[in-house]
Amino acid sequence: MKKYISILLSGLLLTGAGCDSDFADINTNPNSAGASVFDPNLILPTVSYNYGNTMTGYTGAILFQSMWVQVMASTSTGGANYYSNADKYVASGSTNSYIQSVWSNGYSSASRVYQMQKLAEEKGFTNLAAVGEIWKVLTLSFVSDVYGDIPYSEALQAEDGITTPVYDSQSAAYSSMLSDLDNAISSISDSGDAIKNDVLYSGDLAKWRKLGYSIMLRMAMRLVDVDPSTAQTYVSKAIAGGVFASTDDEAVLVSDQNNGYSNTSANALNVTDDVYEVRWSNILIDFLKSTDDPRLSIVAEVPAAGLAANKSSAAGDNSPEVQIGLPNGYDLKGGSTDVSNEPNYPGATGSGDDVAPIGAYSRPTAIYRDRDAPVFILTYAEVQLLLADAAARGYSVSGTASSYYAAGVEGALISIGKFGGGSVSASEAAAYAAANPLDTSSEAASLKMINEQIWATTGLFANFVESWNNWKRSGYPELTPVNYTGNFSGGQIPTRQLYPASESTTNPDGLAGGISSMGGDTWTTKMWWDQ
Repeated sequence: MKKYISILLSGLLLTGAGCDSDFADINTNPNSAGASVFDPNLILPTVSYNYGNTMTGYTGAILFQSMWVQVMASTSTGGANYYSNADKYVASGSTNSYIQSVWSNGYSSASRVYQMQKLAEEKGFTNLAAVGEIWKVLTLSFVSDVYGDIPYSEALQAEDGITTPVYDSQSAAYSSMLSDLDNAISSISDSGDAIKNDVLYSGDLAKWRKLGYSIMLRMAMRLVDVDPSTAQTYVSKAIAGGVFASTDDEAVLVSDQNNGYSNTSANALNVTDDVYEVRWSNILIDFLKSTDDPRLSIVAEVPAAGLAANKSSAAGDNSPEVQIGLPNGYDLKGGSTDVSNEPNYPGATGSGDDVAPIGAYSRPTAIYRDRDAPVFILTYAEVQLLLADAAARGYSVSGTASSYYAAGVEGALISIGKFGGGSVSASEAAAYAAANPLDTSSEAASLKMINEQIWATTGLFANFVESWNNWKRSGYPELTPVNYTGNFSGGQIPTRQLYPASESTTNPDGLAGGISSMGGDTWTTKMWWDQ
């Protein structure tokens, strides 16, 4: 969208000086601005896009979490051998770079938020400062959920001389983040400054409040096992404040390819090797087929026969009955783990020099290769499903687990249309939800069904890190780890990313404290809330 053009203006933080007022008036460049006149609202699109870029694409989500949580799968032995990090937990040549990305992008994004907030506070823009705080908590909670203990209380204060911040324990960071989020939402005033240049909500303060409380709900639900009292307190506060009430409220960020702000997951999935080697997992496809989920024909296709067709973005067959998912952990090396030995192997397609060994497995449709595809930050469906989880646990909520679950399923089906490549009508979504109600025979049965739906829904929205985080939190779906030769996690699904190697030189004392607090720095070290 053209609003993103204004992002470029955020670099125009120039200061000017003059000894004569008339001279200054005549000779001041109208396209530059000092801090005294610069509008910090101009930074907001950058802040928004940077967060979206942190949670998508080669930053880590596709190269790690998409397949750790078995939403996607890959043979990862051709040109796309970098998917060995995800599908088989085996390091590729750039693994250390991938480890670094979320950390670097997250703190860079949070620093820009902090810059926006400081300018906003100087001008008395209390609403913009509050929006910045919501965005800061969203960003750094994302970083914490990937790594564990992180700098928070002393983070982003290099200008004040703190260049080696302490690592807060995740429990302390979460406590501070939830409190900061609560205070930020409460400070938003309808009589305050207008939020301008807003590519997410067009300045709608009510929707910003709902986003804040919906983030609070998700963070609170992380704590259900480790600190259920705090979880219930903040769940109640979020509900009382008002979370997303419909799909119109959800945080879905537009992309803008023409102006250089494309969807980075789509950028990745347009790479020829990715088009060929990235497939939906058998677990996901089987999940969708088991209930005739109407999303299946929108998200999955089997490419036409032959290697050339498999490497082409040309549309394949999206008929639900032909879809078959690729199990994780297979390759194309001709040994015991060659995909041809997979029990349900559908066979190669094509012939001669045009044979495609993995041709008949389902891959993502063109909606995932659209560089203008939206980024699904937090959806109404996810919020309703989290409320269903809370209700199933006996938390004090305003609805039943069954009603929240039905609303979540309907929202998930309706919002898939926001990709722009096929849709499910409201009546079809309601009919599907009615035909597939929540199993309330026991708390365990309900939680299993709810969290499997969260896994599938966030995965289909390409929010792979959230699929992984909720799997860590809930234990659903029940996944079988891949134990491929040479893996870096002892044959277990990774539960975190390692701290970036750069921290050992830029902040060695902070890093040492974080590792000591965490009890290690391995791919399977459990973070505080992951019990």
